[in-house]
Amino acid sequence: MATRFRKPLSLARREALAGYAFIVPWLIGFLVFTVGPMLASLYYSFTDFNIIDPPRWVGLDNYIRVFSGIPEYLMTGDPRQLGDPLFWKSLQVTLYFAALALPLNLLFSFILAVLLNQKVPGVNIWRTIFFLPSIIAGVAVALLWVRILNPKIGILNVFLQDVVGIARPPGWLQDPNWAVPALVIMSLWGVGGSMIIYLAGLQGISTELYDAAKVDGANAWHRFWAVTLPMMTPVLFYNLVLGTIGTFQYFTEVYVATSGTGDPQRATLFYNLYLYQNAFRYFDMGYASTMAWILFVIVLTLTALIFRSSDAWVFYEGQLRGK
Repeated sequence: MATRFRKPLSLARREALAGYAFIVPWLIGFLVFTVGPMLASLYYSFTDFNIIDPPRWVGLDNYIRVFSGIPEYLMTGDPRQLGDPLFWKSLQVTLYFAALALPLNLLFSFILAVLLNQKVPGVNIWRTIFFLPSIIAGVAVALLWVRILNPKIGILNVFLQDVVGIARPPGWLQDPNWAVPALVIMSLWGVGGSMIIYLAGLQGISTELYDAAKVDGANAWHRFWAVTLPMMTPVLFYNLVLGTIGTFQYFTEVYVATSGTGDPQRATLFYNLYLYQNAFRYFDMGYASTMAWILFVIVLTLTALIFRSSDAWVFYEGQLRGK
């Protein structure tokens, strides 16, 4: 009987198989540790699940618990009319933090990048100094800032009293009115990460554009406004999307600073912190899963709106815009 020889695989086929072999571990990890938990949490969001007992299907009860009472609240303005006032409180705190922290982080990191893009002696050292805080662990940073913001012995209030001359500086994390602004100040510690991205974008702008602007008589301000800013809009767009997602995931710093309570007077009860409390303090996994999916929809909607608005303000080199 004649021996049959298998036709050797082509080079393209061998490369494809090798590529699939390399990505299989990632695909397995993605399915097991990302897609699997997401689908499980979607199921749990329709159940009453306390970890110990088997999940009990309750349909839309968890979602009704969140959204019930909204018409009465709109008529009376009384948050007690809502199904879960703490849910809306946590969302309000998170939106307040995002409205303050996101613009300031974008602005400060961009200004730092512009300053550190100048050709001055020792600029690499300064870039390293401003970038290093962004790679320090969140818990260590939070503990450091809790000490700095201590109203009695913190260095910030000592500076405000002795140098600036403010007789009664804020109570920061111990004052409900100043707790969120204190966390905003804390968040500015990590602007070095966004600064590096801006810096890469600034160094990628063609010098020919600046030379052409100079020939046309543009001064430094005009070059910044007409060349630098438009060419940096894709990087601004990128950091805006990441910043929006990041602010809605804010958790570690506020958990460490408040020992997971959201005090004073729940002024720092962020959305993720309240979600954590429901899951691991009250063991209401079904409701926590519901909150997680509502947060997913909120972040997805905001991200989609940012993408939708990008046509109006994001400019790419070589792009032709219609009238």
